Amino acid sequence: MQAEPEAQFQEFVRARWSHLVRTAYLLTGDAHHAEDLTQTALAKAYGSWRRVARSDSPEAYVRRMLVTCNSDRFRKRRVSEALTASPPERAGRDDAVSRADERSALMGALAGLPPRQRAVVVMRYWEDLSEAEVAEVLGCSTGTVKSQAAKGLAKLRTYPGLAQVMDAPAGRASGGQGGTR
Repeated sequence: MQAEPEAQFQEFVRARWSHLVRTAYLLTGDAHHAEDLTQTALAKAYGSWRRVARSDSPEAYVRRMLVTCNSDRFRKRRVSEALTASPPERAGRDDAVSRADERSALMGALAGLPPRQRAVVVMRYWEDLSEAEVAEVLGCSTGTVKSQAAKGLAKLRTYPGLAQVMDAPAGRASGGQGGTR
């Protein structure tokens, strides 16, 4: 890669790394898998950076790569994950621990969703993308996004321990980054 595209790619990675890792974490439910997934997507983006940089939104392009790489991970081999019903006990309960418990409940619930529903819920409610934007990222219709979001949210509502989180004041149940459009 020549010097200028190389510099553009490096600047993109510096600016968007933590955001992409957070999105990958919500897709995978594991910090190590999230970093691996982000690195895999960025390695693919690096190989075709000229095309990625020419797109209307390089971040959306790489986000799509994240979702695709995550789906590929399940196609190539079934990943078995052993999730526990509850997080380990902690000595004292304060607000930070309560938020960690809520986050743990949300991550457990997200892990129980099929990959497509999880991707829709994460993109729609965490990334705060519109239905049309999610449809574009996932390469499907807005009707599919609507139905997958409805099914995903319905399943999340039945998850034990998540009811309190979803009934919390606005902003807390959506990961704290915003609501819907």
